[in-house]
Amino acid sequence: MDIYLPISYEWSKEEVIDVVHFFDGIELANTKGIEREKLLSLYRRFKEIVPSKSEEKQIFKQIDSDFGFSCYHTIKKAKEEEGKKIIKIEKNKG
Repeated sequence: MDIYLPISYEWSKEEVIDVVHFFDGIELANTKGIEREKLLSLYRRFKEIVPSKSEEKQIFKQIDSDFGFSCYHTIKKAKEEEGKKIIKIEKNKG
């Protein structure tokens, strides 16, 4: 499956790589699991690159559509589950 990553031409090569790593982390959290602190570290770096909440929402909307899961809810769960070492989003079966 081809996934379009919304990348800004204003970002440096390093910033593009860091944003891609963040979305890799989101994907891992929704498939195999990822260390909570690693995911939150990736998100903090993402926020350094994309500080605007509205731009973040636009990027998340595109990624959510392509990946089929919610970036917002993934980060929210990681922030809330302080006692957990690994974050893995369980899909509702219904």
